[in-house]
Amino acid sequence: MSTEKAVIAAARRTPIGAMLGALSRVSATDLGATAIRSCLGDSGLPSGEIDEVLMGCVLPAGLGQAPARQAALGAGLDSATPCATISKVCGSGLFSVMLAHDRILADP
Repeated sequence: MSTEKAVIAAARRTPIGAMLGALSRVSATDLGATAIRSCLGDSGLPSGEIDEVLMGCVLPAGLGQAPARQAALGAGLDSATPCATISKVCGSGLFSVMLAHDRILADP
């Protein structure tokens, strides 16, 4: 495992909505795509520099297959970019960050 420090270049959290609330017509994957685009803008990285997308999604029901992939494609990332959706009630976002940290440090 690498001894270098992992840093977060940009971070976003999607909003928490309510049943039939103001965001009810916006899919979770569209919200994810918006968050990814915003992170790309803040980080200054071109989309081709993204090695992997790890995205938390607590309730993926009704979103179709691979919500993280859908969000990444919606944000303009290349279809070859590996993506994984983390579905862990209440802890998806935090677990995604922890997993990303470990994967960065484990990369040779």
